[in-house]
Amino acid sequence: MSKRFYQMNLKKLFCFLTLLAIASGIRAQNPQQADPVKMETSHDFGVIRHGRPVTYDFVVVNTGKVPLTLNNVTASCGCTTPQWSPEPVPAGGKTTITVGYNAANEGPFEKSVTLQYNDGQSKTIFIKGKVDKAQPPAPLNQSVLLLKQTL
Repeated sequence: MSKRFYQMNLKKLFCFLTLLAIASGIRAQNPQQADPVKMETSHDFGVIRHGRPVTYDFVVVNTGKVPLTLNNVTASCGCTTPQWSPEPVPAGGKTTITVGYNAANEGPFEKSVTLQYNDGQSKTIFIKGKVDKAQPPAPLNQSVLLLKQTL
């Protein structure tokens, strides 16, 4: 085989690889394949009282061009409860994921909730805070007992 034959095939291979790289770049920039979920990814409850459940609404915005379907939303433990709608969110639409924490244990906490959407994509959001010690009941007011006896 001649040197010219190899040079021609090398040029064809180079052109093919260049076109392949360009096509891959275009596919990577396709907005339909970009992450269609826009939302805050964490919430800090701060200090909350022991035994007082708290909730927070994470607003999910579909920035994609096709409907967004939340396939599953799961919490990292039983003390965290997500509530969500399985109804598709139209392009440009919004939905809410309400995440609750039961505050049964004292001390700091950080929990995660994983969203699975559009059959294969996922995102993790976090809640954190500190559960304050349980407050002792107020002491019995003797004046109120005296008033009750006189009535």
